[in-house]
Amino acid sequence: MSVPPFEMTGATVRRDGREVLAGIDLRVAPGEVLAVLGPNGSGKSTLVKALLGLVPLAAGRTEIYGEPPARFRGWRRIGYVPQRLPAGGGVPATVREVVASGRTARRSRWLPALPGDRAAERDAVDRALRAVGLTDRARDSAHLLSGGEQRRVLIARALAGEPDAFVLDEPTAGVDTRNQAALAAALHELTLGGRTVVLVAHELGPMEPLITRTIELGQGRIVHETTPTGRPA
Repeated sequence: MSVPPFEMTGATVRRDGREVLAGIDLRVAPGEVLAVLGPNGSGKSTLVKALLGLVPLAAGRTEIYGEPPARFRGWRRIGYVPQRLPAGGGVPATVREVVASGRTARRSRWLPALPGDRAAERDAVDRALRAVGLTDRARDSAHLLSGGEQRRVLIARALAGEPDAFVLDEPTAGVDTRNQAALAAALHELTLGGRTVVLVAHELGPMEPLITRTIELGQGRIVHETTPTGRPA
């Protein structure tokens, strides 16, 4: 049996004395496209951050490709899209520079980049910018973009890294319908190649045909789970 990209057992997160996640059991299989649904405050973003080890667990465990996050070293296999661009410092980065940073985990720290490596990086960044409709904004400062455009920059950064698994926290929020469709098409191509996707959403929109399973959270627990046909999973 293949090692699952993500697995949680009894995962509990407490904040200010309150359980934000309460004993979550979740296994994400290779090639699965899982949608995490639920109202505001239900724990959706906390769940994906806990999957990646970005928030500490009060109880239970989580594993990435069979390793606890603290011991996991294959981060080039993971593409994470948070809800917003981190606050910048120093010289403002252009859109292209932010997207190109998604290639960093693929580079060797010990070997110099070869001409072919640089060409592959340029091609990957170009494809990612086209996928989110930002080719014409590549030289603009990323922090001067609108919230929806910044979200598209973060998606492009994850795409450029060509990871095996994507974790997308509300990737279509603030993104217009045309670019939502473009993103869905890009993710469709990736899933055809066996990539795994976990995405948080309020509404699926153009993403819905890609989804292989949904879970719905309520008050930090999984309250409903379905396959695309609507049958309980």
